[in-house]
This record gives sequence, C-alpha cells and structure tokens, in this order.
Amino acid sequence: MYLSKNETIHRAIITNSERNKPNILFVDTSTCFASYFKVFYVSLSFKNEDMICFPNAKINLGLNIVSKREDGYHNIETIFYPIGLKDALEVLESENQEAYTLFSSGIDVGANSENNLVIKALNMMRAEKEIPNIDIHLLKKIPSGAGLGGGSADGAFMLKLLNDTFSLGFSYNQLHQFAVKLGADCAFFLKNRPAFATGIGDQLEDVDLSLEQYYMVLVKPPLFVSTQEAYAHVVPQKPKMLLKEIVKMPIQEWRNYMHNDFETSIFKKHPAIAEIKQTLYNKGALYASMSGSGTSVYGFFEEKPKLNFPNYFVWNNYL
Repeated sequence: MYLSKNETIHRAIITNSERNKPNILFVDTSTCFASYFKVFYVSLSFKNEDMICFPNAKINLGLNIVSKREDGYHNIETIFYPIGLKDALEVLESENQEAYTLFSSGIDVGANSENNLVIKALNMMRAEKEIPNIDIHLLKKIPSGAGLGGGSADGAFMLKLLNDTFSLGFSYNQLHQFAVKLGADCAFFLKNRPAFATGIGDQLEDVDLSLEQYYMVLVKPPLFVSTQEAYAHVVPQKPKMLLKEIVKMPIQEWRNYMHNDFETSIFKKHPAIAEIKQTLYNKGALYASMSGSGTSVYGFFEEKPKLNFPNYFVWNNYL
C-alpha cells in the first residue's frame, strides 16, 4: 500500500498482469488494509520509476530432497519458475525521524517488522552504505506458507529497489551474497528467470524453459505446514533423473518422472491438499504438483478450466 500523509484516500499500486500497466486500488485509511471499492486503469508518471517494484511469486517444478547437510539444512534439486502473482513494494524518502516506517496491507502475513525480509534487506544494506530515512509501502497479494516464495521475493526485490533508487553501486555478486543471507531461495529473484537450483536453493543455473502457452491454476487451502514439519518426515534420496532432463520431455509425461518429495508425508497428514491435486488432474491438467514445502497446488492446462474451490485462495492466468 502506498500512503501519503496529505491524502484522505490513500493509494495502493498493483500490477495488472494482463495489461502490464499500473492500476489504482483505493483502500480504507481507517484500517490501512485493502478494501476493494473500485479499480481504475490509469497512466501514471512518477518522479522515479525505480521507487516502485512488483515482487512476483515462484513455483517449484519438482523438488528432490537429496541429502542432509552437516549444518542441519538439506541439499535439494528443484527448478524455480516465476509466475505473475505479485506483491507491490514502494520506497519513498521520509520526513520522519525514524530510520524506516513500514506500511503493510493486503494479506496479513503475521510477521512483525523486524522479522520481515524487506526490513532485513534494508538493515543489511544500511550496514554497508548510507540510506536516508524511508517510508516502505508493501501490498501483499502472495499468500504465506504456500511454497510460493512471497517473503523471499519481497526481500530480494527490496535489495534491488534500494540499490537502484539510491544508486548504492552494489554489484550483482554483492546483491547475491545479501540475498543468500536473507533466505535460501532469495537469490533466485535477483535474475527472476527459470533456474535449476541446487545446494539449499542458492546455487542457480539458468534453464531454457517457457510455459507461457499454458494456463495455470494455483490453489491454496486455508492450511499451514511449517518448513520444519515438512522436512521432519522426508527421507533424503538422490533422484533417478535430473529435473533438467525431465523438463525437456512433453509436459504430459512430467507426472511420471517429476515429483515433489514433500507430497508423500504432507498429503498423508493433510488429505485436502492431495484432493486439490487430483481435482486438477480430473479437470484436465497436463501436470499438477504441490509447490515447495507449502500448501499450494498448481496445475497447467491447455485452456482455462471450469473449477470451483470455495473458501480457498485461487490465482489463475496464462504464464
């Protein structure tokens, strides 16, 4: 959400993924949470376009838990793929005395400001370079605990946003080091293109892959699975085939070779998640899977399917 001290109706700027233009979402200023009154498509001019960005979600194409490390983490293999579900993030120089003020609206992610990766990114960069007092406006559209990397995207995009807005001069390698410290999958969002990820998700190799011809449906039930819970019941093992080779096959064959190792234990404990996957296949999905260690399930279709998931978070669009 983007707030101005002198406005009686505050603004929140979000992306219209179909038209690729900003649009305006009016919000209830008494609560500072999004109230969907009316959406206007407008052309906006900003003094500095670098002050606004739109962190996007990702999905995992396959997720293999390969081995447990001495540091307690796990080595994985997965393919990260960016999708059009986006948050909105804006940074403005502030007249206040505080080092930062964070305004958040949209989906409540339940994190206090110091635990928010946006603020951690700011503090990391402030330890190296001088950054003025700022107001930070964050509109959350990506649900948390969904395996979509929403918090990681916000943190990584904040690194890039601060670097560009205040001309800090950090190189890509330096931003990468910051991102890895923020979180295992944060580094992916710096380049933000399909990547084969190994290590803890921080070792990235570009993958030549486009799924833009497919219609994607993403469904998240009102369930939460912690990362600790997800890993607790997984037995690490090396995959029989590299994901880089599987994605070269026709997408209809992926379901026979590409798997998310978290599904076995999580589906057993939360059958509603397994039911979503089966429903997507029943409705014609070419491939369906749970994303990451979270609770969301996605499916790829040749055309928009007729689906009904009441009381679930649903996002759908062409990739």
